[in-house]
Order: sequence, then structure tokens, then C-alpha cells
Amino acid sequence: MAGRRYKIYEEQYPYFITCNLRFGLPLFSNPSAAAFILENLEFLQDERKVRLVAYVIMENHFHAIFQGKNLTNKIAQFKSYSARRIIDLFRMNQYTRWLKRLKSVKPSHKSDSEFQLWEEGFHSKQIVGDQMMIQKINYIHQNPVKRGYVDAPEHWRYSSARNYTGSKGLISVDLFRGRAG
Repeated sequence: MAGRRYKIYEEQYPYFITCNLRFGLPLFSNPSAAAFILENLEFLQDERKVRLVAYVIMENHFHAIFQGKNLTNKIAQFKSYSARRIIDLFRMNQYTRWLKRLKSVKPSHKSDSEFQLWEEGFHSKQIVGDQMMIQKINYIHQNPVKRGYVDAPEHWRYSSARNYTGSKGLISVDLFRGRAG
């Protein structure tokens, strides 16, 4: 993957991951598109044996803390599958404005697809130690608060913040209880 910004070398550590939509398009403001991301996160956990510690889905990107074997390939597959599902959703619902925009942001050298939803690659940061893990979880959960969307992290529906307050989140996560690596 030529566009990968950072690499995952040591699979025994958790990683803070950021994936961005092309040109900051706010596609995840569509609840059905955000639901596909949630479904894919569950699939990564259940079928691909990826540990999900925390996540937040914003309108134009998502952050997560993942741990697992072959994580780079699993994230690439996650992005590819979610892009197909979201584009199919937009076609089915005739969201022509979004489809035109996704077509226009596709680099001209990309001939294998008609649209491009995601930026190339992803950002990853290896998490070493409990202090760093806590900092990254807080960063993830504070994202919608800092953007001014909610007053408290647990009020953001598309986040694991509720899980960390003892409430039921939209999907389950592997709550961090210490010893990050």
C-alpha cells in the first residue's frame, strides 16, 4: 500500500489508528454510513480477532485503538469493504451529489475504481504503556467535545465513551484496565 503513512511493525502492541475520508467529506453524518463502520468494527472483532479498545466515528474520519495480527491488511480490507457498502448505499438512495463528489476526488491515476471514499493509507501510532493508552482513549472520547458537538463524551452516540462509563455502547469494546504493553 503506497499511501500508508505509518507502518505497524510490532503486532503485540495496540495501535492508535486514524482513517480519514477524502478531502474531509462529511459522509459519516449519514447515520446509515456510520452504521456500516460500526458493523465493520464488530466484524473485525468477531471474525478477524482484532481487539478494539476504543473508537469514535466523526463526520469525516474515525479514530480507534486496535490490536491484532496482520493489522495493516485487516484495516485495508475494512476500508475497502466499508467503501463499497457506502457507495452502494449512495447509489441505492440516489445520492447523486455525494457520488459526483466521490468521483471528483478520486485521483486520476486510480483506474481500478470509479470513486474514492478514503484517503490513502492510515495514520498509526504504537501505544506503549498505560499512560499513553489512557491519553489516547481520552483523546478519542474528547474528539466530539472539542469539536463542540456534545458537552460530554458519553453523549456522542458513535463512540466507546459510553462503554467506559458503564453504560451500553452501540458496540462492545475490550475495556482497557491497565497494562498496555
